Amino acid sequence: DPRKSISAAPSFEEYLKQREAGASSAEVAGASSAVSASAPVATAPAPGPAPQPAAPAPAAGGSASADAAIATLSASQSSSVDKIASTIGPDLELKPDLSWTAETVGGAAATLDGREAPGANGNVAWLANVAIAGQMSSLTIFNGPLTDVPHILSRAVVVGGDTIRFTLDIRPRAYGAYELRGADGSYPGPDVLGRDAFTYSGNRKDYDTKFGTDDVVALVEGIASSLEGAVANTDEPGEPESLVRGPLYLDVTAPLTDSNVAVISDVRSKIADYWLGWAMDSSHAHRPGAPVNSQYVYDSKYKINAYSALLVEYKNLFGPDGVELAAAESGPLDEAYVGGGS
Repeated sequence: DPRKSISAAPSFEEYLKQREAGASSAEVAGASSAVSASAPVATAPAPGPAPQPAAPAPAAGGSASADAAIATLSASQSSSVDKIASTIGPDLELKPDLSWTAETVGGAAATLDGREAPGANGNVAWLANVAIAGQMSSLTIFNGPLTDVPHILSRAVVVGGDTIRFTLDIRPRAYGAYELRGADGSYPGPDVLGRDAFTYSGNRKDYDTKFGTDDVVALVEGIASSLEGAVANTDEPGEPESLVRGPLYLDVTAPLTDSNVAVISDVRSKIADYWLGWAMDSSHAHRPGAPVNSQYVYDSKYKINAYSALLVEYKNLFGPDGVELAAAESGPLDEAYVGGGS
């Protein structure tokens, strides 16, 4: 059972002692692979054939070129990152050694703007602003253990030259057994999960109260109807992906039109603004001590699952180039996650 505890999970303070003592990244990664009861981990399966999104219905809006669409989305995303950087200030440091300025993915020019803010101001463990000309615009934000602010996944990929796939998630910072949600929206109770069911239920309620508010839910739920000809992608996720998805996860494919690109660009900007507001709100900060330690242990497992899921996705999308891209976008698996990636 992947949800059982392993008591060897390191605390945040233990991790810092390892760094100060000059522990190798391999030793730290090995220690951080211990499982927490609230943070199940999975081994990524080998990637299968690239998933084929359902064919969207024809749209009335004017068609857009792949290059123009990604250029528009990348420019909007960069504006959001600039706003985040301006608000957090110099604490959000650019990591040149972990960024890309002139790489190639799938035969197209690729850039990656990697940043982190290790302190209490924002507490960004890793931010990756990725652009692949004519193919993809992706924003990943992993938060540090000082807050419970959700992680962000915001990705738009051009598929086949005439459709666009938009994936969005506002990912919880505590395990809520979301992958066990039934078709009717219910979750297993204590008869299945024992006393842990109460913990998971409490985590879900905390997320809904703080972040899954009515306005955020309305924004996310309104996306599909705002996109012309959109259809939901219903591929069954692998285990790593299922363990990191949140309750607001969205994955849709729509025709590549100017109006659909505008809708996606607007939504991504609004989600980035929501995240920035949460990140700068001190009410989301953990008390020092045990809450920070617990958050670090959970996040360590989350980061491994998120990377495993992204590796499968990017291998399917970009072939061999997806391996390097997944690693780069995920950031360092240990130190960067608490704000000390280099």
